[in-house]
Amino acid sequence: MKQALADALNKRGYETLTPVQSAVLAPELAEADLLVSAQTGSGKTVGFGLAIADSLLGNLEEFGRANKPLALVIAPTRELALQVKRELQWLYAEARATMASCVGGMDMRDERRSLDRGAHIVVATPGRLRDHIARGSIDLSEIRAVILDEADEMLDLGFKEDLEFILSHAPEIRRTLMFSATVPKSIAHLAKSYQKDSVRVSTVAEKSQHSDIEYRALGVAARDTENAIINVLRFYEAPNALVFANTRVMVNRLTTRLSNRGFSVVSLSGELSQTERSHALQAMRDGRARICVATDVAARGIDLPNLDLVVHAELPTNYEILMHRSGRTGRAGRKGISVLIVPPSARRKAERILQGAKVVAEWAAPPSADEVKAKDRERLMADPAWQEEISPKEQSSVDELLSHFTPSQIAVAYLRLYTAKQSAPEELVAIESKNFKDSKPSRADDFGPTVWFSLPGGRSTGTVPGRLLPMICNSGGITKHDIGAIKIHPDVSYFEIKLAKVETFKQALGPDMTAEDDVVVTQIDGSPVDVPFERSKSKKPWVDKKIKVNVPSSPPTDWNDDTKPKLRKPKVSVRKGSQGKERSEHKSGSVEKNRLEGIVENFKKKPKSKSSKSPKTSGNQSSPSGKNSKNLSSTTLRKSKRGGLVGKHKFDPGKPKRRPA
Repeated sequence: MKQALADALNKRGYETLTPVQSAVLAPELAEADLLVSAQTGSGKTVGFGLAIADSLLGNLEEFGRANKPLALVIAPTRELALQVKRELQWLYAEARATMASCVGGMDMRDERRSLDRGAHIVVATPGRLRDHIARGSIDLSEIRAVILDEADEMLDLGFKEDLEFILSHAPEIRRTLMFSATVPKSIAHLAKSYQKDSVRVSTVAEKSQHSDIEYRALGVAARDTENAIINVLRFYEAPNALVFANTRVMVNRLTTRLSNRGFSVVSLSGELSQTERSHALQAMRDGRARICVATDVAARGIDLPNLDLVVHAELPTNYEILMHRSGRTGRAGRKGISVLIVPPSARRKAERILQGAKVVAEWAAPPSADEVKAKDRERLMADPAWQEEISPKEQSSVDELLSHFTPSQIAVAYLRLYTAKQSAPEELVAIESKNFKDSKPSRADDFGPTVWFSLPGGRSTGTVPGRLLPMICNSGGITKHDIGAIKIHPDVSYFEIKLAKVETFKQALGPDMTAEDDVVVTQIDGSPVDVPFERSKSKKPWVDKKIKVNVPSSPPTDWNDDTKPKLRKPKVSVRKGSQGKERSEHKSGSVEKNRLEGIVENFKKKPKSKSSKSPKTSGNQSSPSGKNSKNLSSTTLRKSKRGGLVGKHKFDPGKPKRRPA
């Protein structure tokens, strides 16, 4: 180990190294690519800081002037990246290392100026680092080591393409180290792609349950989930607690609920800006906030001081997330408690997750209100303030109180003031842990003694419980809560009623024991024998589903009501002749012959004469005579009412316009 790093560890109070830190310092792994997995809180950040020291410093004890980065650390979340930067800063402080960060949510111009000034180690998130590479703000040509912290989380968050882009711009001759609490198949595949002859490093403790974390699974009623969280926080009264939820909506809901109950709480989710997230974590470190409600964005690598309690308000999706969530407590040798809030609908999921994580949890009921109050009294009596001596400044106040009040009055006032500062616990519905863990309680034991009844009709007649239940309630004057099991057999149906409601049921049915639609109900002795379900083979009567239309016998009152089709006149097809005149095809040739030769109908406007206003025929027309002329005058040359001549073609030129005088 470099002397500069050893001095930094001594100043930090390190006496011995953790197993994972000792493993990565093995001489045979000095130039190898590593795939390291260890329990949460085992010091992996300091471990990879020690592992890359020889690659960065070589034979030197201190860094020279910073220029292009020598090491690149990639973390999945902003909070984890900033935390890694803080850890490496004190570790390499004696070696005079220059650090820089490229984190989303920060000012990119400040990061660019920091990179231009030079840095030995750069800590970044994948998205922001890719932006800097694309803009040419960072040069990776001299990178000697690349560390992927929580690599499995980066793959889950969809950073695979970004990682491929970043690693493609790094030199081929480099060390690649991957660190994670778990190593799923995706990480093993990634190691084969980007590492050369990687060495798998795992500690013995990884294969067993974390000895510093106590797991408890609390079975609660579905409506008491939030109340159980309040009682858990009140029961343990941890200096710092972390409550995990799966969605931002649930984070906001729990934050509001806990804040209204008087808890000092902050929230942490992806919708907050980086400044807000940093302020929330700083409030937890400073002691201004005691509870942090967060999504899984805080499940990776976040290290908060005195974090003794982790509450899973909603179960994680898999056992890996459970381990990372719970790993926020029980760090650096401290004891911690991981509590799972399990409603009845999520019991099997909780068992499956615990089994996958190889964790044995203690199943129990959540703390009741009386247990929380008893715990408060226990903490009150165990407070070290009772053993402290009274100072001279306090003696005068004590004498003043004793002169005005009796010791009993002072004690009662103190208890009231002490209780007023605490949030009142919630009353919960009692659920026995053995029944919740093992199996559902027997319904027959809870329902009590019953009497069975039968009525005709079963599956063959289409009887179903959904139709049978309202008929029994309406006919018998009882509710659905008084009815037990309903069994539908092929030809008969059975149902049970509470013994206390049997007389009421019989009185409502009457002496004939008839229900709706004259259905006869019969009381039977004992319970019916169950029969296997078989589909009815009886053929259902054929029903003609065609709708018959009744034709009215009375005569139609409107033309649209007549059912008989009307006879329509045939249409006369009209065609145009060669000269543009319309001729009817059904006309006989004799009609055309009746038109006198030499007579032409002139449809042009005629000049007006001063003697007569009516239009006259042109002078070149010969006056008709004989039979033909009479026929023509009666049919062809009829005067229109508006002054024009109307012929066979019914052409009306209209009244001519008057000319100005």
